[in-house]
Amino acid sequence: MLAVLTACGSNASFQAESSNPGPGHQAATIALEQVGVPYRYGGASPTGFDCSGLVQYAYSRAGLSVPRTTGQLWSAAKPVAQHELTAGDLLFFSIEGKMSHVGMYLGERRFVHAPQSGRSVSVASLDAPFYRSALIRAGRLY
Repeated sequence: MLAVLTACGSNASFQAESSNPGPGHQAATIALEQVGVPYRYGGASPTGFDCSGLVQYAYSRAGLSVPRTTGQLWSAAKPVAQHELTAGDLLFFSIEGKMSHVGMYLGERRFVHAPQSGRSVSVASLDAPFYRSALIRAGRLY
């Protein structure tokens, strides 16, 4: 049996085996539930998230302890080719010339992330020109 999960009108979805989803699918579901929560530097709870705080929170709720910072997540994640991405894989982006942002893949070339001050957790597309050019690597934690 498959469950299709969607984010509040964002047209983002992914499919997980509902009988026994892995930690990545579970974490992606939890992260997707945070859409609309405000960005907060250093935030790692539903009162506010930064990008790596969202990843840590979602994976923690899915039962997997993961590093807190984007750099630590980069080091812990095993590289994954884009054509092998599954829900819960991490996407690392270079902003202003340095790796400084992480999002969580949902499927269908969409990801959930806490983008920046003044914005909220949201779903974005890897096909958007900014993210297409900023993506530097994908990785898997489990």
